[in-house]
Amino acid sequence: METSQRRGRRQHVLTVESTKELTPHLVRVVATGESLAEFADNGCTDAYVKLMFVDPALGLEPPYDLAALRETGQAPVVRTYTVRWFDQEARRLAIDFVTHGDTGVAAPWAMKANPGDRLVLSGPGGAYAPDPAVPWHVFAGDLSALPAIARSLEALPGDARGVAHLEVNGDADIIDLERPEHVTVDWLVNPDPDDIAFLARAVDGAHWPGGPVQVFAHGERESVKAIRGVLRDRGVPREAISISGYWARGRTEDAFQAEKRDPIGQID
Repeated sequence: METSQRRGRRQHVLTVESTKELTPHLVRVVATGESLAEFADNGCTDAYVKLMFVDPALGLEPPYDLAALRETGQAPVVRTYTVRWFDQEARRLAIDFVTHGDTGVAAPWAMKANPGDRLVLSGPGGAYAPDPAVPWHVFAGDLSALPAIARSLEALPGDARGVAHLEVNGDADIIDLERPEHVTVDWLVNPDPDDIAFLARAVDGAHWPGGPVQVFAHGERESVKAIRGVLRDRGVPREAISISGYWARGRTEDAFQAEKRDPIGQID
């Protein structure tokens, strides 16, 4: 099932409840707040939110007057993250952050976050959920796509069949995932992070049974483009594919999002 959900820009002001290092490159932040009572479950397993980081030197209390901040050239830095899980009754949600040293904004924040810290976000958006009627599911992605893929695996019916190809930096990034018995998780340690065809070769080399298939392929832009070529060669119809770049090598999210609006940055 492919749906499109776009919600309003309401700001949810949350408080960090806990943080946990899941792997050397993945930190989970659990946050809570009463405004999550109005946080809609859109039914998408790739549901995402926009995190807002305002310069702390401004001393502002959220929710923020975004229009006023833009006028003064002090608009917040916005970063997009998948919601790993959400419990509306308990007013809690979890976001898994890929960490890569001290560069960037969101990842360093997550690494240093403490209970009581503020987290401001809007959303959710999203466009994908696995179709339980499809006989074969294919997932492909790196750590940035792991939250959406993990959530999708959990949403599959018990008799679902398929494979998830997950590219990681090393064995330490491998974690247990809940999944149906007949869905294989293929952890792939890439010895060369600059090998953009690494994940595509795994997808291409895997056995697929005949019949309809649904594909979810997300991650680094050039890697995902290579997977798109494999899917074209296999004749997978466009409507059976959810595919997008979550990030691009050597790009900040601001530059990456701007490039996505140009033909060179699009994955068709």
